[in-house]
Amino acid sequence: MPSDTATPRFPHSSPYWPVVSHPLLRRVLPGLALSALGDGMALVAVTWLALQLAPQAQRGMWIAIAVAAYTLPSAAGTVIFGRLLSGRSGAQLAGGDAILRAGALAAIPTAYLIGVLNTGLYVTLLAVSSLLHSWGSAGRFTLIAEVLPQRHHLPANAVLTTIGASATIVGPPLAGILISWAGPVWVIAVDVVTFAVLALTYRLAIPAADRPEPTEAAASRTAGFGIIRHNRTLLGLLALSFGLFFLFGPVYVAMPIRVAEDLHASAAVLGIYYTAFGIGGVLGGLAAGYLHRWSLWPTTLGIVIGFGAAMLPLSLDAPISLSLPAFALAGLIWAPYMSTTMALFQRSTTTTKLPQVLAANGAVLVLAVPLGTLLGGPLVATIGARETLLLCAAATVALGVIAAGLTILRHKPSTTGGASSPCRSSDAGRALTSTNIED
Repeated sequence: MPSDTATPRFPHSSPYWPVVSHPLLRRVLPGLALSALGDGMALVAVTWLALQLAPQAQRGMWIAIAVAAYTLPSAAGTVIFGRLLSGRSGAQLAGGDAILRAGALAAIPTAYLIGVLNTGLYVTLLAVSSLLHSWGSAGRFTLIAEVLPQRHHLPANAVLTTIGASATIVGPPLAGILISWAGPVWVIAVDVVTFAVLALTYRLAIPAADRPEPTEAAASRTAGFGIIRHNRTLLGLLALSFGLFFLFGPVYVAMPIRVAEDLHASAAVLGIYYTAFGIGGVLGGLAAGYLHRWSLWPTTLGIVIGFGAAMLPLSLDAPISLSLPAFALAGLIWAPYMSTTMALFQRSTTTTKLPQVLAANGAVLVLAVPLGTLLGGPLVATIGARETLLLCAAATVALGVIAAGLTILRHKPSTTGGASSPCRSSDAGRALTSTNIED
């Protein structure tokens, strides 16, 4: 057989090869990996520093406020900066987020050194650092859509999500070591350095000639929300994702109580559960790139149903030898979800509108898990931890089944009608199953 028709060998045959070998992305990915590691370390450092700064009687309250401040203000930032940032390229949005994160977080060790750091200032700086988080996430996935053809979007998305999942496994133990040696404020200082490196990466690794010129700014700060509201494909994706993340929120409350009171196990066992979920997530993220030949919408619905089913053993008095692998399996099934949904967003709108749409999507989803977690407290107190886990798992399966049923119902009229363009707004309802979101 001629060499030019020979089947490529690994790693060239991997769906990830076009991503990691891309001349721009291969310069950006190391900075993203370093920054993700810093964020994984910050998961521990942010709460531990709040613990040290807060008065003894108010520690729980200030820890919760600090965690919320490090994520929730991004929802407000989506609206506040909507007009200013509309039309910016993916690299500009992601780089701007990195600059703000580095600058605001750098003020924390600075204030600590001069002796003025208190809980109020600490929470304020965390809130400022997170204002552009939704835009930064939108920028990363927009960059993928800008530089790669559609067939490579899913593997590229999987690379980004796998980097983040890997960092949540490595980052927290590393943070624990550094905190015991130098203290949490210096772990945050390390996170500052990683964000500064990422900002320089976006500035230097992507030449100005390769950056799309900013387009005309949107007339409304809420343009992304308007686009989603008028497109049933995007609105359906947002509703599905919100429901999935909301139903996972109570798990953060129910799992510790389930382990401690029902299984009579230690915190180390709870950590093993989360580690198993994280390992499954990394493996699932790596597998996501190989789903690029699958139809994305049915795959996404299957992930939701499969994830709910994998969570059921946690609530059925199953022994740890069964529930632990089930939780790992749940992580494996969960992991491709963000990659497939981002691919659906990337092919359901133009790259010009994509940043606004993804920022709006992120602004809504950042509220889902905290709201679910808030519900988890009274829910566990009312019906118990095991019953809460069972309710969340069953509701997740039901969510996927209902979404699949609605998709089938919407598809039926299109099988008898004439051919139509998926870009027309009147056909947005049929876009859930039409070629604009399938391979």
